[in-house]
Amino acid sequence: MRVVVQNDENGAAVGWRGRGPGRRPRGAVRCGLGLLVAAALASGCVQGGGSDADVRPALGQQQSSSAPPAAGAHAELLGGEKAEKAEKAARVAAARRWGLARVPLVAPAPPAKKPRITTRDGFEVDDHEELGLPPVFTTIPTKKKIVFLTIDDGAEKDPAFLRMMRDLKIPYSAFLSNYLVKDDYGYFRKMQDTGVVLNNHTLHHPYLPGLSYAEQKREICGMQDVIEKRYGRRPTLFRPPYGNYNQDTLRAAKACGIKYAPLWDEEVFVDHWEYREWDQDLHPGDIVLSHFRGRDDWKGTMPDMIRRFLKKVTDKGYAVARLEDYL
Repeated sequence: MRVVVQNDENGAAVGWRGRGPGRRPRGAVRCGLGLLVAAALASGCVQGGGSDADVRPALGQQQSSSAPPAAGAHAELLGGEKAEKAEKAARVAAARRWGLARVPLVAPAPPAKKPRITTRDGFEVDDHEELGLPPVFTTIPTKKKIVFLTIDDGAEKDPAFLRMMRDLKIPYSAFLSNYLVKDDYGYFRKMQDTGVVLNNHTLHHPYLPGLSYAEQKREICGMQDVIEKRYGRRPTLFRPPYGNYNQDTLRAAKACGIKYAPLWDEEVFVDHWEYREWDQDLHPGDIVLSHFRGRDDWKGTMPDMIRRFLKKVTDKGYAVARLEDYL
């Protein structure tokens, strides 16, 4: 690269520019005097010249993309590490504050491609697939050590429960019945504001197989209307009360816009667990049921139930994931 000295109107050297990209000077290059010499030396303007890759940009010029990261990028990296440590410390503090012996595990990111959900063997109704009815299932197909917490009805409205789940960042899904939630729609709006999805559990929690198709449709579609009016969206998940259903139930659910009918594999209470499977244990992808209940029905509170739930889940090496992320 040929170096040419530029002068100002008084004849003083003020800079340089190159001509002939890729060329080397034939002899020693005279780079000017004073500061110009120092600048030239700093930029590689010496006899024989280095390669273009060795040349550092002059002061004020843009650094090449091959240069090491700027101080700002390093600061951003340190800031990310600091935020991660702060979040971990907050989780430890929350676990201690809510009386947990161990910090709950964090669920992995949901899959980019969601699993295919089918009806569990033995849970089908006549012409289930032919009619395209919502699948009925108790477990999400996954090999990850995750479980899903679902809570039904809406009788108990404990503010401490909302604080606990928010502080611990435990995901869960709610299945609501209007006759129990209508005295305090605002409580469940606060729940929704934390990211909880509010799903359908009928208007009055009846034994659906004992009703006609039209009656079942009123129960399911009516709750769809309530949730849309109060919370701005129509659910796609529906759980039949008591886990009981027939073909009319699923036909009505489909007509009301329902896509899935999740049941459960385990149920957790304030003082014990109950299991569907013979091995009496958790499995990857299991759906766990509980209820909005308090001391009127249990020997404890909803936070007491959550402590029991998280103890078993965490001790078994499981994390709690969000059901809707897999559907």
